[in-house]
Amino acid sequence: MRTLHVGLRVADLDRSLAFYRALGYELVGSVPDTPLGRLTMLKLPGDDFVSLELVHDPAGDPVHRGNRLSHLVVQTADLDATTARLAAGGIDTEVPGAPDEPDEIRTAWVTDPDGVRIELVQWPPDHPDGMTAADFTD
Repeated sequence: MRTLHVGLRVADLDRSLAFYRALGYELVGSVPDTPLGRLTMLKLPGDDFVSLELVHDPAGDPVHRGNRLSHLVVQTADLDATTARLAAGGIDTEVPGAPDEPDEIRTAWVTDPDGVRIELVQWPPDHPDGMTAADFTD
């Protein structure tokens, strides 16, 4: 088994789509009329598959922080270049930092238009492209 994608409820599809496109996501396709509302499928350029589904239902319950999710994590090869590009596009980012050792993982945070936090991650040079059990050994 593996995670396919994350479904994220959004209040304003156009605003959220603009935000996620600025973050680097690409539009893959959409399903306009489902019981959940309109589904918009996105992926990052390095992904082979959809990794994010924006769920928009203007007639449904309003979007509240408590009924969405904690945060998304997006990998980037160059955190400084990514945060500079986002800032140039009008997206505020927190200053990049290293939560552990300076030569380890580096992170920065951005917030989408509906308040979901997104952690941008830059792995150290020898790190695999994703988290593995090795990241959690003592």
